[in-house]
Amino acid sequence: MAKLTLAQLERHLFAAADILRGTMDASEYKDYIFGLLFLKRANDEFEAARERIKEQAKRDWGFDGEELDAFLEQEAPYRERDVLFVPEKARWHEISGVTRNINESVLRPALQLLEGQNEKLTGLFDHLDFNRIGGSGAAAGTATLADKRLELLIAHFGRVRLRTDDFEFPDLIGAAYEYLIKEFADSAGRKGGEFYTPRAVVRMMVELLAPTQGMRIYDPCVGSGGMLIHAAEYVEEHGGDTSDMFFAGQDANSGSWIMSTMNMVLHGVRRFDLTTGDTLARPTHVPTSDADRFDGVLSNPPFSMDYTATDLAHRTERTYYGLTSERGKADLMFLQHMLWETKKEGRGGMVITVMPHGVLFRGGGEQQIRTKLLDEDAVEAVIGLAPNLFYGTGIPACILVLRPPGCKDRDRSEREPERAGKVLFINADREFHAERAQNVLLPEHAEKITTTFRTFAEVPGFSRVVTREELAENDDNLNIRRYVDNTPPPEPQDVRAHLVGGVPRAEIEAKGELLGAYGIGADDLFAERSPADTDYLDFRPADARPDLGALARPREEELRAAFAEWWAAEAKHLEAVAATPELLAESTASERKAALMRLRGSLMGSFVDRLTQVGLLDRYALAGTVAGWWHEAKYDLLALSENGFAGVIDGWVENVETLLAPEQDPRTQKLRKRTAAERRQAYDHKLVAAIAPDFLTELKEADARKAELDAKWKELNGRLPKEPVAGGGSAGSEANADADADGGEESDVDVEEVTLSVEVLAALLAEIAVVKKDRAKAGAVVKRLETDFWFPYPSDPPTLGEEPPRLFRARAALDPAAERRVVLALLRDDLASKLNDHVARWQRELATSYETWEHKYAVSLAEIRADRERATAKLDGFLKELGYE
Repeated sequence: MAKLTLAQLERHLFAAADILRGTMDASEYKDYIFGLLFLKRANDEFEAARERIKEQAKRDWGFDGEELDAFLEQEAPYRERDVLFVPEKARWHEISGVTRNINESVLRPALQLLEGQNEKLTGLFDHLDFNRIGGSGAAAGTATLADKRLELLIAHFGRVRLRTDDFEFPDLIGAAYEYLIKEFADSAGRKGGEFYTPRAVVRMMVELLAPTQGMRIYDPCVGSGGMLIHAAEYVEEHGGDTSDMFFAGQDANSGSWIMSTMNMVLHGVRRFDLTTGDTLARPTHVPTSDADRFDGVLSNPPFSMDYTATDLAHRTERTYYGLTSERGKADLMFLQHMLWETKKEGRGGMVITVMPHGVLFRGGGEQQIRTKLLDEDAVEAVIGLAPNLFYGTGIPACILVLRPPGCKDRDRSEREPERAGKVLFINADREFHAERAQNVLLPEHAEKITTTFRTFAEVPGFSRVVTREELAENDDNLNIRRYVDNTPPPEPQDVRAHLVGGVPRAEIEAKGELLGAYGIGADDLFAERSPADTDYLDFRPADARPDLGALARPREEELRAAFAEWWAAEAKHLEAVAATPELLAESTASERKAALMRLRGSLMGSFVDRLTQVGLLDRYALAGTVAGWWHEAKYDLLALSENGFAGVIDGWVENVETLLAPEQDPRTQKLRKRTAAERRQAYDHKLVAAIAPDFLTELKEADARKAELDAKWKELNGRLPKEPVAGGGSAGSEANADADADGGEESDVDVEEVTLSVEVLAALLAEIAVVKKDRAKAGAVVKRLETDFWFPYPSDPPTLGEEPPRLFRARAALDPAAERRVVLALLRDDLASKLNDHVARWQRELATSYETWEHKYAVSLAEIRADRERATAKLDGFLKELGYE
């Protein structure tokens, strides 16, 4: 049985949402989707465990008949395997057979029974009234409609088995759940910000914390639980065991509590305590000793909330640094709560939280709090982020990193810089990728931020270490631009160059880093002036202007050669993590995941070391190249570590097949054939070019032939007269009718009213008939190629001697060596593409710099005047010849 891929499961879950989309807001129907997903997952894992328990009971203990049946209904064997026991009335076969009164008769009781199996689930589904998906009309009508939609939903979820054994990598259900949360956040718009922080930001915050095994992690505004989940994943990825970690959180929104709880369970996290309630007014995780506090606090609290000081529980301890205005100024109250929850003994804990920029510079109570935090050396870093990264707000935010007083250097090694009495400012507001709806923090941006923080490094225009004394001189204003101003300098304008020509050497020297990266000197771009001028150069003549592409090519080719050399040396390490029967037998899934992350660090280090020698790209761009590639290839690499090269290929084939197979409408249950655009999307999958290049070549040629004949058809139709011909109608309308019958398009060419002789018209119609026949043949070739590439196989009923589709034939032709070669080649090409993107940006900057000089100085005022004088003299000459002097 083929493994279920992440892309397949994501499409399956999104299709489930389609059943309810339009009937209610995404912020409402998400809970129903989550509830059914949880129920189906619990059932499938229970059934998988039941089969294993049954097999063991029969083999080892000789159980059979009623004795075996009774044993399989006991909870203990499932608890030993850390599997949620599903009571009889909550099992999928009991639910899927009901068509009337589904909510009251089976769904609600089933979810309540599941709640009873784990105290952490108590109350999780109390608010779910599945009858609400029927709308808000009359009770009888809404109940009937709800039953219809529930029947569709249950049937849809029943089509895919959600056992871990069926997944291409173990945490596939968790990854799909995170995908679903993001989709709901996208649909919910501003409301999405209430429960979802963009995962790129979450991941960066977790990497700043760098949690380790055994830690206690807390989020006072837990939302969907992403901060806690990513902290657990980080530990697993670095070889740690999360079984002795503890995760806690609180949220005022009960819907967020439900999401986060299911997120923890679906990701396999067992030691957690998530609660509901107002964190500021009534915190539920009250420390009685330092042991109750947390090693890491990660949070994105709501911005600029109101609060009431008299409502604060444990007010004295939690307002140690001061009070702010109660109206719209709760940000620093959340921050103080986080510090209160942070360990103060031993190495101490760390707080990493998102905050609005206003807390950095506003006066009054907030300034007093900042001063006391700085006096006690609690602020370690202030990191400015780009605008429009978060849901619900377009304003830029910042990240504050804090430690309890005296903890900054407790775990510092001798090689690390001292942090006590200093604050690192990082201005990353230009580190983003602009997309249509909002900006995105890419892995390369996060890598630059986290690397700078870990090394406590000063990077011109990006980061700076500021002493407590300097902060005091600035009245403890933490406005980031005050210390790290990355505003581009104004474009210089040299008056002399504008007046008499030339390019200032000073401006060329200012671009020394860019030109030096390519090994380009000023004399490669410009010519010395005559007589010689120490301050200015001249543009080359128009026919001798520099070819920037040719100048850049040697260094770029050197970089690509270095990359090829690096890949040849490092690819063996990727082979080493590929699953084999021996590796699977000797290691656990967590160990294999940890090996992958060690490989990530190793590849990034060697990549940066080798390619920085070329001098074209800096270490941040190179580290970002690997980080971005790894992020996009992450799930393929996880599949590689669990299923080997063959498993990765099979997963890609499954994805292509899913894009080509008819799609079932989740509401009507009817199959819909894929459109031409959808089929072409499937053919664009990187695997198709790798294993079936001949198909793409043949299809391209067939498409070109069809397009050529389509153009010919339109051109001929445009030459037909409009006036009637013998037999009624017109020649043009008859030809267009033929086009429609042939499946073509009606001519959109303007038809001129012309008169043709009978002989010419007959010849034209004969030519149209030939083109019509050729078009039909060309269309048939395209259709035959596409049909042969994929069709349902084996057919139902099976046909004797039936040959599989071309896609499957191409897959079957790959032996183990070819599988390895294809996977490694595609991974290499993806990484090379990332590297080329950085090179292209650098090359664009080179071209832009030269174009700017041309725009400013290519034509001087002296040349403009000379041209004007020549034109005036020429005009005077014409006037003199005409006698107007």
